[in-house]
Amino acid sequence: MLRLRGRIVAHLLSFSSTSAPAISPLHRLLSASAAAGPISPNPGGFAVEDYLVDTCGLTRPQALKASTKSPANPDAVLAFLAGVGLSGADVAPVVAKDPQILCAKVDKTLAPVVDGLTGLGLSRSDIASLILLTPGGFRRRAIVSRLQYYLPLFGSFDNLLRLLKRGGSHLLWADLDKVVKPNVVFLRECGLGDCDIAKLCIHAPRMLSTNPERVRAMVACVEGIGVPRGSGMFRQALCAVTFQSEEKIAAKMEYLKTTFRWSDAEVSMAVRKYPGVLRKSKESLKHRSEFFFSEVGLEPAYIAYRPALLSYSMEGRNRPRYYVIKFLKANGLLDQYRDYYSIVMLSEKVFVEKFICPHKEAAPHLAEDYATTCKGEVPTNFRFT
Repeated sequence: MLRLRGRIVAHLLSFSSTSAPAISPLHRLLSASAAAGPISPNPGGFAVEDYLVDTCGLTRPQALKASTKSPANPDAVLAFLAGVGLSGADVAPVVAKDPQILCAKVDKTLAPVVDGLTGLGLSRSDIASLILLTPGGFRRRAIVSRLQYYLPLFGSFDNLLRLLKRGGSHLLWADLDKVVKPNVVFLRECGLGDCDIAKLCIHAPRMLSTNPERVRAMVACVEGIGVPRGSGMFRQALCAVTFQSEEKIAAKMEYLKTTFRWSDAEVSMAVRKYPGVLRKSKESLKHRSEFFFSEVGLEPAYIAYRPALLSYSMEGRNRPRYYVIKFLKANGLLDQYRDYYSIVMLSEKVFVEKFICPHKEAAPHLAEDYATTCKGEVPTNFRFT
């Protein structure tokens, strides 16, 4: 079946970007199939009907319609897609992903959908992007009413497209009235604006299409870890607990206590200030705790009050910056003590300006050593004994 898929995609990829030449290879393919009559199994040949049924999910009547009766409708579909702006290379994966699009009526389905989407303000390029991502949704006229709701909610087509790319295409199938809208209303009641909801969905694409009772349970879980509705950390906390069981969250809280030597109060405070810590892997947390305690010499309470330290990359920020400061102190180039947290929180540009650039003459290798450390290596100058 994979070989069959490859063969039909290869045929489609032979299209040119213009509509007239683009349809001729499939026209010839389907015409040949029609001339030959019903196709019998032939492992040595290419059976369009068998491919559409066995690999792509069409029923036998649908496959017959697309392969053995007439190439007129598939040709019309391909010409229409070319008119929207899809090249032959674009059409191939669309048909491979959703071959039933070849059976869609241009005048009754595809053209009205394009007209409806254009009426919502989408450009031809936008529509082409939508087809590439969700060809199955495109051939259903309900997509227009769904986008009419989603576009104002997410603020722009680009935001919606980003969500679809991250696995949110199920929103095009979800029940608006029974699932999506109730979830949006509830999240608004929790203090989230539409911009917050859009950002939440980027990180948790299935949030709006989930059973409303489950969404309420997730909010209750957020409140259970001490983050109230309407607070600045509510969205981040909701994202952190999304689709995690209470047992899993409780186990992660216990692991945090053990790994960072925190009391119940300290772990609660750390989670409230940085809910994203609940999504960190155990290996990542252990690696950070060893570095902060053994190398930097931080106290448990120091980290608990500043849990944002756990959000930064060890290789890209925490370790390289610590080594730079340690090197400067060891060589008498740092005139006063600098708090570790304040150094880590600086933007990359400010850090370089403050701690790298002023020492070009005294330590000409410092910039190179810093860049090397950011790549995960430890240069000789940063190997302290």
